[in-house]
Amino acid sequence: MEEDAGVWQVALVEDHLLQRRRTEEILGRESGLVVVASCSTLPEFLAWLQRAPASSRPQLLVLDLSVDRGPNVDPDIVARLVDAGLRVLVLSALASPALVRSVIKAGVAGIVGKRDSEQDVIDAVWTVLRRGEWMTPELAAVIASDAERPQLSDQEERALVLYASGLTLSAVAEALMVKQDTAKTYIARVKSKYAAAGRPVRSKVELSRIAIDDGYVDAG
Repeated sequence: MEEDAGVWQVALVEDHLLQRRRTEEILGRESGLVVVASCSTLPEFLAWLQRAPASSRPQLLVLDLSVDRGPNVDPDIVARLVDAGLRVLVLSALASPALVRSVIKAGVAGIVGKRDSEQDVIDAVWTVLRRGEWMTPELAAVIASDAERPQLSDQEERALVLYASGLTLSAVAEALMVKQDTAKTYIARVKSKYAAAGRPVRSKVELSRIAIDDGYVDAG
């Protein structure tokens, strides 16, 4: 199917199965949209794209930025997909300003949060397909309010997200594929950087609260 035939082809990347199935469902209800690929990670989508016939290639990728037990999406890969002509709409609960800024620079055309309504998701899809841009006011505010946020390394940020989401240090270490002492060091560095920024955090509860305030994890 081709775009000029009146049907837009869409691919999904989302590691949570229930979320992915629900997104497939709401997109599949839309006349003029067909989901041609549904993958749990970006590497899985890239592998599918390499073997997919030209007739199955999507015009839009709906992309989650974070994976629970793996690295976040690489903005350089996103940039290459955009350069190849693929329109990208981010649908993600992770509102890390640094990562969001990176994918915006990579050329994504829209960002919608998982707490936004299903109608917002549909509206964002159609806006991006019609070569418009989409960003919810909430995400725009998160990005704009980054002045007092410490600069964390990728591993520090990932450790913060996992730890603040409720994982133990042991589970954080397993997810990051590092030793537990290394995961502990990442968290200690995060606390130190926040203290240096005048926003000290002493407990896991305080760390979780500040991660929510700064948009690293979803309050829901």
